[in-house]
Amino acid sequence: MLKIRSFYPLEEHSVSLEYIEGHRKVLEDYGILNITSYNKDWIENPYTYGVVAELNGKLVGGIRVQVADGLHPLPVETAVGKMDHRVYDLVVKHRIDGGAGELCGLWNSKEVAGQGISILLVRAAISIINQLHFRTLLGICAEYSLPMFTRVGFIIDRSLGNNGDFIYPTEEYLAKVVGIMNAETLATSTDYDRERMLELRKTPRCIALEKGPKSNQEVEYDLVVPVAKHVLVESMVFKR
Repeated sequence: MLKIRSFYPLEEHSVSLEYIEGHRKVLEDYGILNITSYNKDWIENPYTYGVVAELNGKLVGGIRVQVADGLHPLPVETAVGKMDHRVYDLVVKHRIDGGAGELCGLWNSKEVAGQGISILLVRAAISIINQLHFRTLLGICAEYSLPMFTRVGFIIDRSLGNNGDFIYPTEEYLAKVVGIMNAETLATSTDYDRERMLELRKTPRCIALEKGPKSNQEVEYDLVVPVAKHVLVESMVFKR
């Protein structure tokens, strides 16, 4: 059975290294290793949380959520901030207004390609945001993955770059800065995806039958985040 679970990099160093190695292999297949979400700095960042997919005890995919703390730049800032300084202002604005974070570092291995693991990881990562207490979720995605990101609620920020486009990570690729402007209500996601994410928030430990592109599969979820380790700052807490 496929298992999708949260982990805290500061406490699970070996899982973090396995994540990095799996991510590296996938990027190498595409001839890319210069994206900002591929590095080891996040292992020591106390404001970074991870979600991984495990099949028969082996790591086959992962994704991270990095909370903006005002000290560690988000990957989107490092990636395209020099191309458009308004990215920095955007992060500060949302960090002050209810808190901000970024979805980053998504990958899945070749052996599970085509099984819909990516969307399961994305939904799982978005579902833990209520435990991390911030309102706005940002991200940067490639053009080919935009349909998946829009269905879970991300919207292109067309005020940045060239109508939302950036040439990144190489000249062969276009990337888009995207965001969910309300990560609490998920109002901009499709009905089905919003229902699945809210259900995971209500029951973060469960076994669910998930629709796949080829067949349905049972997935064991354990998405309870060790929030006791997260040092909240006043500006990150949801303003109700």
